[in-house]
Order: sequence, then C-alpha cells, then structure tokens
Amino acid sequence: MPIQPSMRRAVLTILLLAPLAVPAGAPASQLIARDAKDVTLRVNARGQALVGYRAKGKQWTVLAWGAINARHPAPGQDQVALRVDYAGGWGTYRKTLSAGFVNACGKYTGPQLPWFVTACTMRDGSHWAIQSWQRGLPNLGLDPWKPLQSSWELRLSHWSGDLPKLEIWTNWAYSRRFDHLFGRLTYLGQPAYGFAASTEGVPADGFGRNIYLDTLDSAYGPGWKRENSFLAHRGTGVFCYGLYPHDPYPGYPAVGKRPAGKGTRYRATVIGPGVLPDVTWEGAAPGAYDEALDRQLVEQQRAVYANDPLCKPL
Repeated sequence: MPIQPSMRRAVLTILLLAPLAVPAGAPASQLIARDAKDVTLRVNARGQALVGYRAKGKQWTVLAWGAINARHPAPGQDQVALRVDYAGGWGTYRKTLSAGFVNACGKYTGPQLPWFVTACTMRDGSHWAIQSWQRGLPNLGLDPWKPLQSSWELRLSHWSGDLPKLEIWTNWAYSRRFDHLFGRLTYLGQPAYGFAASTEGVPADGFGRNIYLDTLDSAYGPGWKRENSFLAHRGTGVFCYGLYPHDPYPGYPAVGKRPAGKGTRYRATVIGPGVLPDVTWEGAAPGAYDEALDRQLVEQQRAVYANDPLCKPL
C-alpha cells in the first residue's frame, strides 16, 4: 500500500527552553535533518555521535547515542532506537558539546552503502554512517508538488556485523503484459516486518518497513521516478508488486489514470531495521517474455512466499 506524502513527519524542531534529549519516535536509521549540506560526523569514546550540518541558512549540531543494530520482531517489545538531542547536547547536559568534542571514530572500513554521505569505524569494529535519499517522493511517477516531497532526508545509523538483506526478483504478470517484482526483507536470516500498519500502509510500530520502488525511463518520463511503496508482510518479510496502471491516490492532483510504470530498470530502497543502515536493490526489467525462465521464476516465488498468505505465484 502507498505511503501518502501528507503523512510525512517533520522531526527537526528546535525549542531551546524544552528538554531536547528524546528517544527516536520510529526506530530506524534515524532521521536527523532534511536538505542538509556540509555534513560532518564525529563519535567520541563514549559512543556518542555528533552530526553537524547546514540547513535553512543555519549551522546545526545533533547528538545521538544509545543503540546499535536491530532487534528481531517480537510482540510487546520495542525496537532499538537512538536517543537524539537535537540541540547538540543542550537538552542532555545544558551545554553544547561541539567545541570540546574529541573524535574517536576512524576511517570507515565497513561495507559499501547506497546513498552514502559519510561514515566512520570505531576501535570496537562498530560503524556509524550517514545516508541521504528522497524517501518522500510522490508515487506513480508524479513530480513533487509539496516541499517535503522533494527533500533529501539525512539518516544516521550505528551497527556491527551484517547488514539487512533486501532480495528482489522480477518476472511477468497477467497475460505477460506487466512487469512484476517479488522478494523479501531479512536480517541475520530472519524476516523483518511489523505487527501493525495504517490502512494506507504506514507502519504503526518500530518494526514495520516499507519498500520504496523506483522505475527508470518509464512511461512516466526519463530518469528515475518513484513507482510506489509497500509493506514487508507481517510474519514473513515477503512482498510482491505488479506495475499496473493506477488511479491517483486520495490527495493527489487530478491527473487521470496513471500508466503502468514499466521501466528499463528498477531500484528499491528500505529503511534499515532498528538503527541499521538503509539498503537498496537494483536490477534490470525482465524484458521480453521467456517461458522457460518464467517457469523457473514461478518455482522461485513458491520458495520465497512459503507460508505468506498475501502473495501467490504468477
């Protein structure tokens, strides 16, 4: 189900007279700012990260600490979350830390990351990273019509060991006319998913994750366009999606039925579970129908879907 742009939340509010050290509202690679420039990352020996950047014509500093990796989905538990002081230490210590902050995070030695801005590695082998991408783009290839829709989100993560795994395969659906994608989201071999979501597909807990799908050089126009976003299914982490014509969603401009977003390539991005980095998948469109390959992909779907009740082999 799509994420409605009107539901995007602005989280960077600085109130100097209020407590400013808060746990993350929706555990994930932590949203720090939007449309930030001149980004810096330092981490002290206590495991506190200090993120500096310019936005809205000002210099900002954000302090974050207190979480690593992710917890597997568990009813009644909370996902791990960074604590974030959007005033750079003032909400925690009643003073800003930037001037005397000693960096103990060295050259980044971790895996290659998509949407990379900067990263570093601690002596204990754990990594901190900042990524930036346009999560709020409108679905169905429409150009942004609200400022937040085109913003670049700056996201902070902290982890050690393996990254989450986003696996996707492509095939054909409904009389071989439409491209179809199916896959799963896992972490350390276990499915990543949430327990509740809104009717629009917005995760309602810290475990849920949406997959954001882009299409390249499609009927929407040249370049990458946002096709849609959809949930990893509860209990399985599985998902399936067909690129069919769509009517615009509620709140969208009245532009008439949107064409199938079939492109030459597809790209998907998902916010990392817990405070893990965001990960992507990219692959070519399936191309002309291939009957022998299609039979193999039907078997692959059966293996991926397993006991998932929402996806069926096509």
